[in-house]
Amino acid sequence: MANPDSELEELRQQAQILQHINESVISMDLAGFITGWNSSAERLFGYSADEVMGRNVLFLYADENDEDISFEDVFLNRGGREMEVRRRKKNGEVFWARLQLSVMRDEDGQPNGLIGFLSDISERRDAAEQLRLHARIFEQSDEAILITDAQEKIVSVNPAFARITGYSAGEVMGETPRKFRSGRHDAAFFEKMWQQLLDTGYWQGEVWDRRKDGEIYPKWLSIGSVRNSVGDITHYFSIFTDITDRKRAEGRIHHLAYFDALTGLPNRAQFSRLSDQALMASKRKEGFGAVLFIDLNRFKPINDTLGHVVGDKVLQETANRLRACLRGADVVCRLGGDEFAVGLFEIANREHAANVAQKLLATLDDPIVIAGRELKLGAAIGISVYPDDGMDTETLLRQADIAMYRAKQTGPDGLAFFSEDMNQRAADRMNLEAGLRRAIDRDELLLYYQPKVNIESGAIIGAEALVRWRHPERGLVPPAEFVPVAEESGLIVHVSNWVLEAACKQIRQWADAGLPAMHIAVNLSVRDFSSGLPARVQELLERHGIGAEWLELEITEGMLMHHTATVIAMMDEITALGVSLSLDDFGTGYSSLSYLKRFPIDTLKIDRSFVIGIPGDTDDCAIAGAIVGMSKQLKHNVIAEGVETAEQLMFLKSLGCDEIQGYLFSPPVPAETFAGMVRDGKRLVA
Repeated sequence: MANPDSELEELRQQAQILQHINESVISMDLAGFITGWNSSAERLFGYSADEVMGRNVLFLYADENDEDISFEDVFLNRGGREMEVRRRKKNGEVFWARLQLSVMRDEDGQPNGLIGFLSDISERRDAAEQLRLHARIFEQSDEAILITDAQEKIVSVNPAFARITGYSAGEVMGETPRKFRSGRHDAAFFEKMWQQLLDTGYWQGEVWDRRKDGEIYPKWLSIGSVRNSVGDITHYFSIFTDITDRKRAEGRIHHLAYFDALTGLPNRAQFSRLSDQALMASKRKEGFGAVLFIDLNRFKPINDTLGHVVGDKVLQETANRLRACLRGADVVCRLGGDEFAVGLFEIANREHAANVAQKLLATLDDPIVIAGRELKLGAAIGISVYPDDGMDTETLLRQADIAMYRAKQTGPDGLAFFSEDMNQRAADRMNLEAGLRRAIDRDELLLYYQPKVNIESGAIIGAEALVRWRHPERGLVPPAEFVPVAEESGLIVHVSNWVLEAACKQIRQWADAGLPAMHIAVNLSVRDFSSGLPARVQELLERHGIGAEWLELEITEGMLMHHTATVIAMMDEITALGVSLSLDDFGTGYSSLSYLKRFPIDTLKIDRSFVIGIPGDTDDCAIAGAIVGMSKQLKHNVIAEGVETAEQLMFLKSLGCDEIQGYLFSPPVPAETFAGMVRDGKRLVA
């Protein structure tokens, strides 16, 4: 068969492109009977020329309905055809071939046969199919796919990438994936990721990235590297899925597993987990912890009478009240029914648990109002203490449960410790607090006055008003015993109000008796220092008709540390009335020269803890000297408290200290005794 050189050259080029696939040449008459069969055809099909000559070409077809030869429609009219067909070899193997059919003509130009050129394109077609498959996967994948070059510059992304991140392909080409970082992962995270990627060629894990609109979202990311034949990295690819919905679902599952559906509080399992972790931390710090078991009183009749809807609302309100009473570090849970538990950790002492229990009882004592109906609950609370009563949550819960039943035996509402010793201490404290509440109403409080004297003249120039409690059974209760109870219970506000009122009343009596004006200092607590204080002081001065020069208010450094602008404004209002301000216990807190410059303070008081060691302790001497020197520079008066010896007095005098108070001159004394000292002209003898 004749074959034009140009066609043969084209076939050779195609053969090279298609990885040197051999070509076959077959000639046929117009009826399709084979008239020519070259050696390439023999190698391709496995038939020798003798086996095929004279046979119709249809026996080589793989598909019975193959109609690629349609002489009248295609070849005779169009002069030839090129197509991809499936053929069958002698051994039965079916393969894809590229077929070019041309019409052969006689000398008169009439068709007299066909010539076919076949090339096995199975490998090429398979490769192309693989590429098409990969392209479909790339384009239609629900997972985002990103490809970078070796320098991490983005060279390709798929539609899912744009859908998940919000960035179009054009917006990210040439950028690096660092563009999408959320800031949630530190440098160490990425160093570890890249080290594994370089070591193994692969990394996968959870990453938080940022979308185009700024939203931070979680994704599950797989990263791989692509190397060439010599082992050099040419590309990186990453495949990731937005797992926001999965994380939410996990969160919901976690919440259902570890939180009470009605109240939103942790359930028993979560309480045990959180409490055990906190107890381990307390163990390392050698601290205390406590578990409170709370059983509501009168809940069952409410639930039975008014129905479960009302009962559920009662439990929800109870949960809210318990939460509001606790610190962020504490844990409260609903154990089930009308039982709750509280975990207290990082507490300063064991008695702190009783303070919290009383707060919880107080908040549960207030009626719950639902649909206009007041419902009274109350509770019994059992307390177990770590490490005395147990080392793990379950043990502490069990002990607290036992203590709760003991609390129920003593009355409908109350608390009890698992430890009998703690029970007694809690009872003593509760009795003390209850007695202190009554003491204010029963006029059991009184003031003693400790004189302040001028070091140079030795004359009394004022006094500090100190509260005392005259207990009907115990006599005088030491301030160190009842003042901390007043601070913890909030009674200190009532005590302070009483002290300020009683001091102003006493000043009026002294003024009427002819005593000369002098500063009577009254201590204020942090709770007293509110926006209404200046108006209250003015009202007292006016109501008792006393001059502001009589009154001095002693504040502590802790009051100056927060809300500075507000504090300065209040202090300015007070000093504008003519009332003096002194800074008590200076040096024991967070002393700051900047504060001293900004606040309108008249007097600094050296704390007794620095006085007690002088003149023998060089550190105390240095601190006292620094305070006196600083006070002089700032033009503040300076007084030392707790002076008990002549040596202390002489040292303070040598420093230039202005005033002292302490047992060297006089302990705190009743008002009549103090007035007698002033009238008699009692003086300090250096």
